[in-house]
Amino acid sequence: MNIYDVAKAAGVSIATVSRVLNGSPNVRAKTKEKVLHVIEEAGYTPNIFARSLGLNTMKMIGVLCTDVSDIYYAKAVSIIENALRGYGYDSILCSTGNKLEDKQKCMDLLLAKRVDALILIGSTFKEAADNSHIEKIAEKIPTIIINGVMDVPNTYCVACDEFKAMYDNVVALYKKGCHEILYLYDAETYSGTQKLNGYKQAHKDCGWPVASELIIKVNKNMQEIEEALNSLLEKGHTFSAVLASEDQLAIGAMNALLKKNLKVPEDIPIIGFNNSMLCECTYPPLTSVDNMVETLCTMAVNVLTDVFEGKSVTHKMILSGKLIERGTFKI
Repeated sequence: MNIYDVAKAAGVSIATVSRVLNGSPNVRAKTKEKVLHVIEEAGYTPNIFARSLGLNTMKMIGVLCTDVSDIYYAKAVSIIENALRGYGYDSILCSTGNKLEDKQKCMDLLLAKRVDALILIGSTFKEAADNSHIEKIAEKIPTIIINGVMDVPNTYCVACDEFKAMYDNVVALYKKGCHEILYLYDAETYSGTQKLNGYKQAHKDCGWPVASELIIKVNKNMQEIEEALNSLLEKGHTFSAVLASEDQLAIGAMNALLKKNLKVPEDIPIIGFNNSMLCECTYPPLTSVDNMVETLCTMAVNVLTDVFEGKSVTHKMILSGKLIERGTFKI
């Protein structure tokens, strides 16, 4: 039996069961008695919402990312762990890799360890077709998704509007007279698709056709990025600016252009994405979109604690990104 079964048997909402388990005074005595009777009769031992009663809660949150060595995920994990610690929670981290079966295996492992909730970092956890594995987990414990959006009961999404951020980048470059914009990306995740669609839609709205040869998928490998740009130039294709879905890709492009004796931003402006620490390590420093990872991670933990306390919580929260201007492009 889980909290949904308790609510159904008692004829009340899940939020009411949560308030009873947390000792909230905003529950009528008769209702509270009914809920507690169902819990006792069923032998239900809550490990999700029972913080105040101390009923078998582990005070432990499962945190998942696909690759903890990635600079974006590493930063997110650090912020989440510190925020959870502030509320008295510990965390168990799983670096899942990108295979669906491995993600499922890690989720099942954390569930078996009786964590109180899951936090999924990144849109890579949103599959293109089937997200039933997340639905099954969310039936048992609250699930928070950072920078991914899906409509699944008992899931809560906090994300950056990366479509608009990339759209705005294209518009800003157009206003500077840059119409042939090279776009580099490395993944076709929900996040990656949002950025690419923003790039395409901005071209359409600006009345300039999208050149398919200027959209290149490439790995985060400096040599591979350099080879891709060299191949493009050798085929006679030209471009007047570079947009990238990740800072590493933008830096790879910058290095390749500098080797060609092209000046950045005088000849070709460049804009990255994520506003990572790498932006300050280049010369000139890289202009990049801040996708608000610190705010998103802090919000995710705050949402989780509100859920634990039985508060009314919005299931989807979208923030705007912010362009951080540095040496490679200025509006």
